[in-house]
Amino acid sequence: MPQAKLASSLRWLVAHPRLASLGLGALSALGFRPLALWPLALVAMAAFIGLLGKAGGWRRAGLWGWLFGFAHFSVGNGWIATAFSFQAEMPAFLGWLAVPLLALYLAAYPALAAAGARGIVGRADGGALVLAFSGCWIIAEWLRSWVFTGFAWNPLGIVLLGDYRAQGLAVLAPWLGTYGLSGLAVGLAGAGWLLARQRQVARLGLLGGLVLAAMLWPAGPGPAGQLHVTLVQPDTPQDQLNDPDHFGDQSKRTEALSLPVRPGQTRLVLWPESGTPYYLLDALPQDYYGAAGDMTGPASSREAIGSKIGPGSLLMTGLVDLEIRNNQIVGARNAVTAIDSNGAVRAVYAKAHLVPYGEYLPLRWLLEPLGASRLVPGALDFLPGPGPRTLDLGSWGKAGIQVCYEIVFSGEVVDRTNRPDYIFNPSNDGWFGSWGPPQHLAQARLRAIEEGLPVLRGTTTGISAVIDARGIVRAHLPGHVAGRIDTLVPPAAPPTLFAKLGNILPLGWAILLLTLAFVATRRAAR
Repeated sequence: MPQAKLASSLRWLVAHPRLASLGLGALSALGFRPLALWPLALVAMAAFIGLLGKAGGWRRAGLWGWLFGFAHFSVGNGWIATAFSFQAEMPAFLGWLAVPLLALYLAAYPALAAAGARGIVGRADGGALVLAFSGCWIIAEWLRSWVFTGFAWNPLGIVLLGDYRAQGLAVLAPWLGTYGLSGLAVGLAGAGWLLARQRQVARLGLLGGLVLAAMLWPAGPGPAGQLHVTLVQPDTPQDQLNDPDHFGDQSKRTEALSLPVRPGQTRLVLWPESGTPYYLLDALPQDYYGAAGDMTGPASSREAIGSKIGPGSLLMTGLVDLEIRNNQIVGARNAVTAIDSNGAVRAVYAKAHLVPYGEYLPLRWLLEPLGASRLVPGALDFLPGPGPRTLDLGSWGKAGIQVCYEIVFSGEVVDRTNRPDYIFNPSNDGWFGSWGPPQHLAQARLRAIEEGLPVLRGTTTGISAVIDARGIVRAHLPGHVAGRIDTLVPPAAPPTLFAKLGNILPLGWAILLLTLAFVATRRAAR
């Protein structure tokens, strides 16, 4: 009976391939957080591979891949629409148009993978198609991460990440990289399709059991660190974050959450992106500070903040810096500043990978007259920093910094010539509803696994977390809770293979898979 139902379902898919591609794409996105229905995602991908087997030519395969991708990204990126409700320049309903419009573009990458696989294997089917599609998917995701500045959100491999206490099959990320892990997800789905097609019920059950066991296997306790850290989550409402009328209350709440728990305690204190509303550098003309809501100036602000964290401690906070040229403000930087208990600036980092339409308006000369604007308030575009940097903070360790969205870019989060001890990822996820923050956290966990580095994730509204070098969440604060985490920074692991090679590693796996697909195709043709 189950076999008859399976055969009937496959006939329906083949009879309605376009509708089936849309439905399977939507189902596959349910494997992402917060639902994390990863078995459904793999089954949907398996069914789509079976559909590709009936595509015939690469053009039809590309069309079906585009339809799959359109639904996949429309569902997975639905949280983007929420951001439009926190600005007044454009109608909020545009958010629900922005999601499918973005998906129209992002769907090109699954289309490329499907068309490429079909083109490589011709009319061959079975294992050759699975190998080719896995390899092409790796390359397509890598391209998506950098073409037109890149949008690397939600790689397929993230569905193989376990819950907070488990690595799942993401344990292989140090040897595969994120995009290689996505290729593995496609390959597992393809293997399931092959076994189901051949009615190998016992082997299919064994494969499913092994994957389930790997996904649920707990990682166990990890080694303790030595550096004390206080990670602060102020739970600042997004609609108050940039309102000067609330700056004083924001600062008092954040500072109160940062006080030492005992006299003489020395630690690293971490505030999130936009952790302070005031300017802390001395570059601005003095008369600007009053207009910005800071009546005392940067030195006094730094000293006041430093006095709250206690002697011998260091604060790293997200904030906005302004770029001054010829005594004129020409742009802003989304930055992290480290200050000690005396108010002295120890280090500064500026975000490099900026968010289009969030931190700058592309083609401003064209789009601004049409009514488009940035989602973040302000007329100034943000300027990019120089890229991954390691800040040597002395007794507080060597910190790698990735602000918000930067953490999702696999292979671009660490200065490989100067490896840090940990990564600090301050973020403001208050824009992104209930789906965006858990997806963001999952991607931060994957960076920890593939780089072998702990990630300290501090957010304004949650989810804040201390993640060890295995991707295990040691401690966290849920969304919309004001609080703090006091713990030890987990130690770094030895550099992983991915940490040494970067995205050369998954691209190497892609080449191997495509080579095997080519060989299998030639053998099948004999």
